[in-house]
Amino acid sequence: MSSLLLESCSLIRSKNAGPFELTFDFMCRDEATYRKLCESKMLTTALFARLFHVDEKAVLFFEHDAALAVKVSIHRPTIQGALEDTDCYGGQQYALVLDALEESTS
Repeated sequence: MSSLLLESCSLIRSKNAGPFELTFDFMCRDEATYRKLCESKMLTTALFARLFHVDEKAVLFFEHDAALAVKVSIHRPTIQGALEDTDCYGGQQYALVLDALEESTS
């Protein structure tokens, strides 16, 4: 499934949305691939809740038609800059999503 994600998206990223939030962007190349990604239901609130150990009700999930993007926001598992924080900018967190989708198809 991650290959569909990689083929569909021109940009996949995660980043901080302040010190307490992470946001993920899955931006598609065109409307057809955006529709295919949305219909696939590979990106879900349940997936992000499981991967990042947050309550599913706290996952903000948007299919943004005008931007041809799926956007997800969650509370950061660790506050930015805390001693336990291994990704101060949140820029590597999307890799967990790609890994999980790859494992689900293996």
